Amino acid sequence: MTKIELTTVIDAPIERCFDLARSIDLHLRSTGNTKERAIAGRTTGLIEKGETVTWEAVHFGIKQQLTSRIGEMRPPYYFSDEMVKGAFKSLYHEHYFETLSGKTEMSDVFMYETPLGVLGSLFDILVLKRYMRGFLEQRNAVIKNEAERKG
Repeated sequence: MTKIELTTVIDAPIERCFDLARSIDLHLRSTGNTKERAIAGRTTGLIEKGETVTWEAVHFGIKQQLTSRIGEMRPPYYFSDEMVKGAFKSLYHEHYFETLSGKTEMSDVFMYETPLGVLGSLFDILVLKRYMRGFLEQRNAVIKNEAERKG
């Protein structure tokens, strides 16, 4: 299992950061280069505990679909989502939020397993882990920019 951990410090209230991290609409804005769209389940607004969303996007030149379900949610401190259908063998994403010195520390713990045995592991080592880290960093930058935007 591959694990990616990221921390982003945001100069905005924890509640705002929590809501932006679970916003379907903001997620779509952060993924323009993959032509991502929400096609089933919750397709706009703020996703809630127990809800699913099915994403369709182009990754590595291949159109793919991934359905995630929000498993746990403790506003405004934590939520998790887990793949219920998609290309990965498994995928689990934990989102943590903490107020520190008047700012919000947003932390991601993103874990996944690739299919295809040794071939999948090799693809992960050579390409996928770096790609997924960049995807998450881009998403977090959009959340940070939106949360810190004045007006």
